[in-house]
Amino acid sequence: MPDHIHIFMDMRPDQSVSDLLQEIKSASSRWINECKKVKGKFEWQSGYGGFSYRKSDVPQIINYINNQKKHHSKKSFLQEYKEWLEEFEVEYDERYIFHEPI
Repeated sequence: MPDHIHIFMDMRPDQSVSDLLQEIKSASSRWINECKKVKGKFEWQSGYGGFSYRKSDVPQIINYINNQKKHHSKKSFLQEYKEWLEEFEVEYDERYIFHEPI
């Protein structure tokens, strides 16, 4: 999708999600800008959403990620993200939710 990315992976137990995402965002921003993949300077929005799942959910998650175009033809990622937060009973403040692309 052009306005967000899904990363489904294992991570080391001694690494925090925030540190890992900082590394991913930093390296990918540098690569995008060095390769001039976009006009102007590319920057990620601040923040991220991180969710954990059971091993038995892996096929369903992979299917979801593979069908992004279909999912987002019905609702925006922002709408879907807020639904996830509510479904998983994650408290959030609207001021800190990412913004729709301009």
